[in-house]
Amino acid sequence: MSDLGTNTSIPKNVETKDDLDYSFLRGKGLEYIEKLSSNLWTDYNTHDPGVTMLEVLCYAITDLGMRMEMPIENILAPEDKTAQKISDQFFRATQILPSKPVNENDYRKLFIDIEGVKNCWLKPFEKTVYLDCKNDKLAYNPKLLAKLTGDFNLHGLYSITVDFDELDEDLFPTDELKAKEYDRIKALITKRFHANRNLCEDLAEITKVEVHPISVCASIDVLPEADEELVHAKVLRAIDEYFSPSLRFYSLKQMFDKGYPSDQIFEGPLLTNGFIDPKELEAAGLRTEVRLSDIMQLIMNVEGVNFIKDISINNCKNPTDETDSWLICVEPGKKPVRCTDSAYSYYKGVLPVNVNPKKVEKYLDDLEQAEKAEQASVSLDMEIAIPTGTYFNTRETTTIQNDFPDTYGIGLNGLPSQVGTIRKSQARQLKGYLLFFDQILASYFAHLEKVKDLLSVDNRLKKTYFTQAVSDLTDFSELVSDYPTDQPGDLSDLLFAELDRNIERKNRLLDHLIARFAEKFSDYTFLMKQLYGDYASEAILHSKENFLKDYDITSRQRGSAFNYYRQPASEIWDTGNVAGVEKRIARLSGMKNFFRRNLSASFVEIYDLIDSDGNKVYRWRIRNEANEIILSATENYAHPSLAEDEMYLAVVKIIETSPETIKKAFKKFIPDESETGNFEIQLADSGKYSFDIINLEASANSTKRIIARQFSYYDTQDELKKAILEIIEFMTMLFSEEGMFLVEHILLRPDSSETDTPLDEFMPICTDNCTSCQPVDPYSYRISVVLPGWTYRFANPDFRNFMEELIRKEIPAHILARICWVGYRKNDVPDPENEMLQFEKAWKEFLLAKTSSAPDLNMKLKTLNLILSELNSIYPTGRLIDCDDETDSLKGRIILGRTFIGNL
Repeated sequence: MSDLGTNTSIPKNVETKDDLDYSFLRGKGLEYIEKLSSNLWTDYNTHDPGVTMLEVLCYAITDLGMRMEMPIENILAPEDKTAQKISDQFFRATQILPSKPVNENDYRKLFIDIEGVKNCWLKPFEKTVYLDCKNDKLAYNPKLLAKLTGDFNLHGLYSITVDFDELDEDLFPTDELKAKEYDRIKALITKRFHANRNLCEDLAEITKVEVHPISVCASIDVLPEADEELVHAKVLRAIDEYFSPSLRFYSLKQMFDKGYPSDQIFEGPLLTNGFIDPKELEAAGLRTEVRLSDIMQLIMNVEGVNFIKDISINNCKNPTDETDSWLICVEPGKKPVRCTDSAYSYYKGVLPVNVNPKKVEKYLDDLEQAEKAEQASVSLDMEIAIPTGTYFNTRETTTIQNDFPDTYGIGLNGLPSQVGTIRKSQARQLKGYLLFFDQILASYFAHLEKVKDLLSVDNRLKKTYFTQAVSDLTDFSELVSDYPTDQPGDLSDLLFAELDRNIERKNRLLDHLIARFAEKFSDYTFLMKQLYGDYASEAILHSKENFLKDYDITSRQRGSAFNYYRQPASEIWDTGNVAGVEKRIARLSGMKNFFRRNLSASFVEIYDLIDSDGNKVYRWRIRNEANEIILSATENYAHPSLAEDEMYLAVVKIIETSPETIKKAFKKFIPDESETGNFEIQLADSGKYSFDIINLEASANSTKRIIARQFSYYDTQDELKKAILEIIEFMTMLFSEEGMFLVEHILLRPDSSETDTPLDEFMPICTDNCTSCQPVDPYSYRISVVLPGWTYRFANPDFRNFMEELIRKEIPAHILARICWVGYRKNDVPDPENEMLQFEKAWKEFLLAKTSSAPDLNMKLKTLNLILSELNSIYPTGRLIDCDDETDSLKGRIILGRTFIGNL
């Protein structure tokens, strides 16, 4: 155990370099030989053939070690640079390091990046909501309440105060034109805020910063050779910058030169005009006081100033106030500006100097243009360059047999023609023996070439073991048969097919990459194995691949909300315009589709009918995107839940079957009733083909063996194979009933500009004098998460617990979530009773009305508030069983005294 205070660390460089040390390898090899064969082999000198073989192998290992020690950019360099680049294998700095704005300074940078914004500040917008606990009512106006019992302020609303750049008088000569330009910039700020809005936050207003006029009067002595107009221009700029600092942008190189590391440079939102120094941003707040000593120091720093003869500052709003001649307090929320009472005089020695105002204006304009020109160049290169590397064909291999002395007769020259048969046989045996080592080395080189693909964030390789043919060996055909040399993939399958547990190995590779982001899938993996059995590993693999592929998005947007501001209908519904945390939860839980859409409109249809005995029974069928029935039940079920169980079992059996299994089976003719994976091929009397989905765990004569059918027929086995592959792809990639809705309560507040808002436009709170709804504020940092409670995974109690924990862990810590598992598929129950259907309709109509500020927005809000407040979670159905009945399955059953339904 280490002493207290001692840091334990993992060394970054653990290489011994032994693979490059020929002498070490030779010595270690001799040690092994002595241990293994000391009773048979006593001559370990250089002339011994065994030692020669060892030396050749040691040399080959040093070649492999040398290739592994190449700069990483050379190992990763692609053969065809036009088709792929090293940068394609990694997230760029601009992709993975920035984030959506999180704090005030992030938002300030985002808005200062807009042309026309000099500076800006965010502050909470205060909006009071009054409370009547007696009648469970809220109001903006306390006079509307029957009994006022308290109040609270809404949190998460913001006001933005903007310091606009000075407008060019030639372009905006009138106040009306100036006002229009300011309104245009405000619209850009509003648009950018909503595109980068944080979860449970909203924008209430944008205002122009008010000014606090201050006069500066100074008499300044300048050097004899100084240009007094230029000095005056620089003095004015220095004072204006002190009153209201401008923030400048820097290039990537300039930020590195300042000593900032890359993670700090790219912290926060990515800007278009360059980078802002965080220290300068922090210092550029609204000034609370103006100090005469600060202004004196700034003037003295101007080139050409000799000394200050006299100087004073004064409050233009109260010129008679002489409380403190050295300091003026600025009114809160305002910025100081030079007023027209300011006066400046310049001297060269005892002689006064006249200053030409037009020339001063020209210098001011020149200084401004020079600064703009400098700023324009800093945004040209904002990306950290990734080395291109040089492709050295690391997979290239050659037989070690050509390195042996000619006396062995196994090299390119072979044996003399006059040697006998025994000698030829001995040489051939040695060649066959050494071919084993050749193939191992060739495989190592092939793996080294595939490193760039295996460790790519977008790795789509189907295999994890690779090899290549040994092609430069003489008389190769006499040594090996059935050895494909043209297709490396075929040879890899031939040699490594039984070893390559590619799903397991790819999961381990992905675990390594995911761990680099401090993420894990352990809980998810355990649950998936419970739900999907053999298919779990492949399902987990797809989830990890999708998670890594989208990690730049899910990490950058993890705290952001969706953009509802003035969006077309296509960005409101059936869209990926959702909160960042929704995308992240979807990827961490293996959801295929995180789009906001109608979840009740499922691919699945559970329907009822009357059987021949007059009983009401249930069946199921699945449709594809074209609304065509692609799979159906094979029997009638007494209860809808039993039909669902069989339907989900059929889906699992389909996705358990690998497409490679189907392709391999169809290389030959498949006879009638052949089993291929979980499919059984059927040949009808008409000569056409079809297939059934089978449960191999059921006995051959059981009615539970065939669990689903596709009632379509195909003329040829090629058409049948295509249909089977299509249904596997559909079930694996597209079929899903899962999704989620995240409702931010702050968006459900009534219009805050109306103090006489009707009481029924507010969210309901309690029905017990506010005793059960603490805190009583239903809007601030509150969300409702609505999920379909009927799906295969979401109906599982363990997976629900996992999802609820995941949701609460992934949302920001200050946000409180209400999670509801609601509803049914469309047509499962009458529409008025289908909570999911009613909620979807109300949520969609509200969002469409809100984004367009429709006149009926308040009516849509009332409807949504009512439905949202009445949502109830549904639980899997079950029935009581007799514990003494050993034949009764426990699946879906409720055992008195052992089942706690409240935990579901």
